[in-house]
Amino acid sequence: MDVSAFCIQSRVLIVAGKGGVGKTTMVAALAHMAAGAGLSVLVVELEGRPGVATAFGSDDELGYAGSVLRAAGASSLGDVDFDNLAKVPAGTVQARTITPDDALLEYLADHGLRRISKRLLSSGIVDIVAGAIPGVRDILVLGKVKQIERSGIADLVLVDAPATGHTMTFLSSAGGLLDAARGGPIRSQAADVVQLLSDPARCQVALVTLPEEMPVSEAIEAAYQLEDKVGIALGPVIVNACYPPMPGLATPAEDTLRSAGITLEAELVTSLEAARQFRLTRQELQEEQLQRLAHELPLPQLRVPFLFAASIGPSELDVLSEALATGVKALHDPAGVVP
Repeated sequence: MDVSAFCIQSRVLIVAGKGGVGKTTMVAALAHMAAGAGLSVLVVELEGRPGVATAFGSDDELGYAGSVLRAAGASSLGDVDFDNLAKVPAGTVQARTITPDDALLEYLADHGLRRISKRLLSSGIVDIVAGAIPGVRDILVLGKVKQIERSGIADLVLVDAPATGHTMTFLSSAGGLLDAARGGPIRSQAADVVQLLSDPARCQVALVTLPEEMPVSEAIEAAYQLEDKVGIALGPVIVNACYPPMPGLATPAEDTLRSAGITLEAELVTSLEAARQFRLTRQELQEEQLQRLAHELPLPQLRVPFLFAASIGPSELDVLSEALATGVKALHDPAGVVP
């Protein structure tokens, strides 16, 4: 499948997964891949994590105003005036953080309450209302995402969702409020959000996992809950940190050294053999989980390699986005899996 065609299947892609699986890193890699295919990308960060900006080599702290992380044909990066921006330029990645308080301030300002909006927040009244109406904070954020999607400001909007447990509450809040509210602006907002989440051309979810038992189990459970309880379409599963195949692992280290005419101290040979056994066992367990994932969750897989790096920066981001692009191009394969 063509990369740009894959990226515009849905205008909003919510990236979700268990904490620690590299979800934020995959958001950055997806953004880099899409921009490399000539698309305009807006990343929406919900929890103020610096990972997306760091992956692009930026020290900027993402805020509500937004920042440019990758510019096409320009050397200057910096703050973005989203209020006056009609369209993110092609090949550009821009990112912003959206919090419930920021979304509420903008909502109140749009409804003629700008002068008292900040006073309401500082007084604590908003917290009382949020406690009395479960899910209202999530609706504020999702309502802003819906507004961004409708504006057409970018070809692809990537949402870095909370960890899986909170994601279920986050995405199901609109349906709950829609059932509970009889009328008024909250119900209208919830109805708009439900329409967004239930339309595959507008919104999909990509789950991120590791090729390990617990993350795979959680991804499988989350997938069925998202489909059954939220009614949202699922894209390919991104399997992060896959150990690439290594030839020669079946042969003991001592035999390999002997055939190559290499003599080492016994201690080094023992260490090499231990490393071989570890990698062999790791790859066997990995393959077992990949097969289980394919069997229990019949979705295409995009496999991303394990990187032996202390942190993710621009060089690592190039490798990850290229791996994703390779996987996307292979999605025409009936099996939907990249070896």
